[in-house]
Amino acid sequence: MAKSGTGQQQGNCPPHPRIARRTAIEAGSLALLGLGQHQLNAMTASGVNAPPFRACIFVFLSGGLGQHDSFDMKPQAPAEIRGEFSPIPTATPGLHICEHLPLLAQRSNLWSLCRSVTHSSNEHSAGHHIMLTGRSDLPPGFNPSAPRPQDWPSIATIARELTAERNNLPSAAVLPEHLVHNSGRVIPGQYAGIMGKRRDPWFIEAASFHATSYGAFPEFSFDHQERGKPDPRLFEAPSLKLSHGLTHPQLGSRLKLLQALESQTRKLEDAAAVSGFDQHRQGAISLLTGSRIREALDVTRAGEDVQRRYGQNAFGWSLLMARRLVESGVNLVQVNLGNDETWDTHGNAFPHLRDKLFPPTDRALTALLEDLQETGQLDHTLVVVAGEFGRTPKISLLPKHYALPGRDHWGALQSVMLAGGGVAGGRVIGSSDEIGAYPADAPQTPENLAATIYEALGIPPEGVWRDEVGRPHHVYQADPIPGLS
Repeated sequence: MAKSGTGQQQGNCPPHPRIARRTAIEAGSLALLGLGQHQLNAMTASGVNAPPFRACIFVFLSGGLGQHDSFDMKPQAPAEIRGEFSPIPTATPGLHICEHLPLLAQRSNLWSLCRSVTHSSNEHSAGHHIMLTGRSDLPPGFNPSAPRPQDWPSIATIARELTAERNNLPSAAVLPEHLVHNSGRVIPGQYAGIMGKRRDPWFIEAASFHATSYGAFPEFSFDHQERGKPDPRLFEAPSLKLSHGLTHPQLGSRLKLLQALESQTRKLEDAAAVSGFDQHRQGAISLLTGSRIREALDVTRAGEDVQRRYGQNAFGWSLLMARRLVESGVNLVQVNLGNDETWDTHGNAFPHLRDKLFPPTDRALTALLEDLQETGQLDHTLVVVAGEFGRTPKISLLPKHYALPGRDHWGALQSVMLAGGGVAGGRVIGSSDEIGAYPADAPQTPENLAATIYEALGIPPEGVWRDEVGRPHHVYQADPIPGLS
């Protein structure tokens, strides 16, 4: 374990120098990058005793990817189960996946599958909480409509708390936005829960606002019910949040905002030089003024070749940002590929998967894996792709809502992709029954998947996290998924 986690000052530390409230607010040293005091207070520069670099990119498909239509196809099953897509061979002999994931199929030497992940919930909010926390048991008083202080902490929160910070960056980040349903329901399971709000991971808000549209905007946005409404969302990174002293209309453009940021951080630097700010606040200044983090976040201005490889859309930009953040020093990055339960394919499933969801996902994931491999980072960076559950074996139609059929929620089985971080390529762990309903062998739980992530991050088996009142809790609730290395 790399740190105690509270980030509170100990002993008889001298008081901080007084700085005018206006200067502190205008500096925006906490809010402009969406960072809270609890995240910046404990930042320390990487030193000679920094542990070896180990990281994870957790790609979360909110809504639930159908296993039959992606990584566990059943071509011999009846038509109402096998669906409209055909399997294609991958570069691994005997391993077949969906025809609409051709780029990933060509690079199967880089990734493996677990086809037997299972839990008991078919409900979105419960499924999110289960998979994002790695806990199959829901907490007392669980509320599917809103996060509660009694919730279990997310995997990202535990990673933030129990891995060493590097390069003045938070240990864990979530992007490109909070998971919020278009009804306004904030999805539970993505926050710190009983560890206390001050331990939330770093949320990077790159999407301009939440809307009723879905998918990889602007190239591949869609509406599940095909109501024809336009998608007004923008992907703007870095997303710099204004604090109270920075709300003048003149700061509406990104250029003016960045100019203001540079001017105001110079004020804070000058004040620190005169007054002797402590090391942690100097670390905050370094984060705000460093060109490296700004470049990592501002993916929409990456070179044209890079953007073409990843895709000029929210999925591609998000995975590019994740790679850059890991390279810059963030240990775990959770990437929400699609808000508003984008992958919830109750209806119109096959055209939406074929035309809107698989193309940007296939391209961006392949580019991510290739880049990590070429730079040598894949050896120590685990990539996990999962949703809150899979989909039902039987196809169904809800004619009041959808013109074409799809699949319902199914917690009993989903396929999870894993790559890097010691995972050997071309392997399949576990299998499903003949209709893809339940594990046939080697069932794995969300606890097993979470343990796989914690192990990849170097968190020891005896690791504990502490809730807000200091009670210890075991990090590992099960063993890591066996057979991946």
